Amino acid sequence: MPLGLYISVPFCPTKCSYCNFASDVFSKSAYENYVARLLEDIANSRKLASELGCALGSARGSSFRSACDDTADSIYLGGGTPSILDAPQLLRISAALRAQFALTPDAEITVECAPGTLTPPLIETLLQCGVNRVSLGVQSFVDREAQSVGRLHKRTTVLEEIGRLREAGLGNINIDLIAGLPHQTAESWAFSVSETIATGVPHVSVYMLEVDEDSRLGRELIAGGARYHAHFVPDDDATADFYQQACQMLAAADIAQYEISNFAHTIPDLQNIKLQSNESRHNLKYWTRQPYLGFGVDAHSMLEPVEGRASSPVRFATPDSLDAYMNRAPHTVTPVSAQAAIEESFFLGLRLNRGIDLERLSTEFSPEAIAIWESAIQQSLREGLLERQATTLRLTARGRLLSNEVFARFLIEETKVGTGHVNPR
Repeated sequence: MPLGLYISVPFCPTKCSYCNFASDVFSKSAYENYVARLLEDIANSRKLASELGCALGSARGSSFRSACDDTADSIYLGGGTPSILDAPQLLRISAALRAQFALTPDAEITVECAPGTLTPPLIETLLQCGVNRVSLGVQSFVDREAQSVGRLHKRTTVLEEIGRLREAGLGNINIDLIAGLPHQTAESWAFSVSETIATGVPHVSVYMLEVDEDSRLGRELIAGGARYHAHFVPDDDATADFYQQACQMLAAADIAQYEISNFAHTIPDLQNIKLQSNESRHNLKYWTRQPYLGFGVDAHSMLEPVEGRASSPVRFATPDSLDAYMNRAPHTVTPVSAQAAIEESFFLGLRLNRGIDLERLSTEFSPEAIAIWESAIQQSLREGLLERQATTLRLTARGRLLSNEVFARFLIEETKVGTGHVNPR
């Protein structure tokens, strides 16, 4: 099965107040050393996989191929702000990946970009790297809201750069939006969603503001303070209403929800059956438990074992601080037990609107292994959080709002699952 490759770039021009990721503002002098460290890890990926009882295939150009293929059909540069790197650095990363992995002809290659960084020279560099998908961290089309959390762009900047990308042939664009930003109202949120739809981009991600100790805004909200415009943050009920409003507006524009936070344009096939044609191939790997390999700060991976050497998939993650990563702190390694694999199948698969097939899970694991979740399923059905059609189980609209509560019911073992870049930067 082809791999997904994730590259973490933890550098930003400014640190947004809502951001709870392992990224920050660093001197440009740190970029080159970091890229050199990335290239070293990419070159050593087979050695690491072998040490963990997994494999990625033989070195490129060899006639030998091991049981685990080294083919990749998606690359995702996230962060942080990958577009902050200069052209030679981006080109070297691209070349290193292609030297170690065989890309499929239709590989999806995504780069996260901050509006305001997409100059013509950068776009030309992205094309040279084979990039065919760009994710824009817009968050809001209302300038006041964007600026209140530290975003540097204006609405006009976003529109200009979308036009610039399309002129260059890069029309596969995602726009990130966040519901619950300071100063946001139902009217201003509707404006942001309407502007997003009007751009005609084929993919939209909608996140609800996360309030936790890992961001400056989150800490201020928890403390009841007023810094970072915290006293202008909508309450939880309003944020949930904004999310539902976005779901309805996007659906009306034929941008269908396929995952809790992700929406894609649909197109009819020859039989006039709607297909999700612009879903993020890379992110689907996380939700469907396909193998992926991450490089850089706070990058997560999951690989299948080599037959005879390990009994279960292995998850591993790099350090979540730049200093620790640069000083070669060891990976955190977590073998995925059979129990954890079942739990992941439930709480990752239920993120998707199509849900999970209980019959398939019973075949994969055993009817007895799945039966222990029947009480959790029945409780969620009674409460209107899940719906069941034949053997398919999926979240309801209400269940998507309370998804963390639902997922907790399918956890017995404490399992840390790395989802890489699937939340907003």
